[in-house]
This record gives sequence, C-alpha cells and structure tokens, in this order.
Amino acid sequence: MTDPGTPGTTKPPIWRDDRFWKIVFQLLAVAVVVTVLSIALTNMTRNLAIQGRNFNFAFLSQVSGFNIGESIIPFDRSKSYLYAFFVGFINTLRLILIAIPLATVFGVFAGIVSFSDNWLLRKLSLLYVEVMRNIPILLVLFIWYFVIFFGVTGSEDLTQVSPFLLLSKKGIWIPWPAATAASFASAAVLGVGAIAAFFLSRWRTKIMAEQGASGKNQLYVLLGLGIAGLLIFFFGLGWQFPGGEDSNNVTGGLKASLEYSAMLMALAAHTGAFIAEVVRAGIQSVSKGQWEASRAAGLSQMQTMQLVVLPQALRVIVPSLNSQYITLNKNSSLALAIGYPEIFSVSQTTLNQAGRAVEILLLLTLTFLLLNLVTSFVMNRINAMVQFSER
Repeated sequence: MTDPGTPGTTKPPIWRDDRFWKIVFQLLAVAVVVTVLSIALTNMTRNLAIQGRNFNFAFLSQVSGFNIGESIIPFDRSKSYLYAFFVGFINTLRLILIAIPLATVFGVFAGIVSFSDNWLLRKLSLLYVEVMRNIPILLVLFIWYFVIFFGVTGSEDLTQVSPFLLLSKKGIWIPWPAATAASFASAAVLGVGAIAAFFLSRWRTKIMAEQGASGKNQLYVLLGLGIAGLLIFFFGLGWQFPGGEDSNNVTGGLKASLEYSAMLMALAAHTGAFIAEVVRAGIQSVSKGQWEASRAAGLSQMQTMQLVVLPQALRVIVPSLNSQYITLNKNSSLALAIGYPEIFSVSQTTLNQAGRAVEILLLLTLTFLLLNLVTSFVMNRINAMVQFSER
C-alpha cells in the first residue's frame, strides 16, 4: 500500500507501529486497574452489607465524646469526629513543618563536617550517622522521651536546664517573642532582609563566576545585613523568657509538651543522619578537579564549598532529600507510641469508638498521600531550580 502523501513509500501495518502498541498497553493497564478496584469495592460492599453496615462517612458529623490532650486550636468533647480528625491533622502538620527544616540543618551540618580537617569533628559526625542509621526510629523516640526528658525530670517540679530553658513533667518552656506590634514589625523586617540577602548572595556569586569580580562590595553589604539582622533578632522581637516557682505558674515563653518535643527531636535526629549521608554523597559526586581548581584560584575551603562544590552537589542531593522528607512524614505516625495526639492517634481513638475501620483507614491513606504528594511537588520544583540549564 502506498501512502499518497509520500510518493514511493509504503505505510506499515498498524500492528507494526510502536505508537499503536503504546496506546494499547496503556488502555490494558487502565482496564486492569479499574477491574481490580471494582472487584475490591464489590467485595467490600458485600461484606459490609453482611455485617449490616453501609459504606459512608455520615459518622464524621457525630459527636466525638473524647478529649484531645494537646491542640493549638480549641477542642472539646462536644466536637464532631470530623473536627477531631482536623485537629489531629493540624498536630501532624505542626510536627512535620518543624521537623523537616530541623532535620535538614542536622543533616547538612553533619554531612559537611564529615569533610572537615578536624579529626574530632569528623569522628563525631561519623558516630552520629552510624548510630542513628542503625537503630529503629521507635527506639530513638523512646530514648528521647524516657531517657533524656524524663531522665532530667520525672516530676512536676521545674528543672532549670539552662538560663533559657525550663523542664518538668508537664512540658518544656523556651523563650518566645512577645505578641506585640513591634515584634511583628521586626519579624517582617527580618523576612524582607533575608529575601534581600538571598538575592544579593546569588548576584554576588554570578558576577564572581561570570565576570571574575571579587564581590567584596556585595560581601560588605551582606555583612551589614547580617549584623542588622542579629540586632533585630536579639533586641527587636521582644523576647519573653519563662520563669516561675512551679510548673503550674510559669509565665512567659512558649510551652511544648514532652511528647511533642520527644517526637520532634527523634524525627529530626534520625532523619538528619540519613540526610547527612545524602549530603556526603552529593559532595563526593563533585570531581576532585573542581576542588583543586578552586584552591589553585585562591579560594578558601569555605569559599570552595559555598561557591563551587555545593551548587554542583545540589543536583544530586535534592532528589534524594525528597525520599527522606516523605519518610519523615510517614514516621510521624509513631507519635502514637508516646501519646502525642497526631492524626493517626486521633484516628485510632475514632476507630475504637465508631467502628468504621474502612472509612477511617481510607481517610488516613488519602491524608498521607496528600502530604507526600505536596512534599514531592515542592521538592520537584526545587530540583528543577538547581539543575544545570543549557545555554
């Protein structure tokens, strides 16, 4: 058969076209997935009907009848199961949003220190990574909760851990900025200054790389912004320090429960060890010639790491960080073991009372799926930013 659009050529049969088979395989995959889901849904509906139950979420509007021990939004026994589920979700977010940057700081610091010329720092970094990576996170959580926090204080009496930290069985108190207009204005100025410093630092790096400039003028401006930021941070935020005679009459500062603090530190310390390995591998992926060329150009070790090595290592580090952050999100459910009321704990209580296992597990699945999809989306955007672009 001759193709009228192209004289002298023969159009191949459709079953020999790769595009045709790609479409067929995609349709077959969709058909298999739909069939499996239909069979599972039919079996679930039939089994629930045998037990005299229907698959629905009407129970979420019922009164929960239980209390949640820790919440940043008001909650009482008269609230619905849906509101309790939302409170647990907020508690999970409160944990994850602090643990991710804290784990990143631990991991990046330990990863960079592993290349230090200081023998003691290198060995301490190695000890931290090897210990944390080779014990279960649940054990890490119990160590932080029972050994460290309750080892310092197992009673309701206040323990002065440091001039800025109070600890008792009822919680931990740390300094916190005052809720005043001046404090909010100072925080806004700090935010604007941080954004300006970020773009100024990128501009300095660009002109140093492309124009061979020294970048000293920009460095002086960055130092000035840093000094101003420190002054605003220490004196402009109106810090309130905790104080009091007993744990029932502590004034000032911010209170966090021992359960929240232990889970936060366990997530940060354990995930930070894996991030340290990711950072170390990313730095080692940069060829030795880059290090040697930087030193030959007169750059110090810190300048070499900041201007040459890390920008190239990020394209290896960021994709692996995505997996670590997703793992951290899922590990947050272990807070149930020490009684912190995150979403899994609240769902467990709801399941015990309402008996709606299928619906509750489906809600949990969708919630963690949403959290991890959002995490992946953000990390994919960051990954696109750090990749090398062709000119």
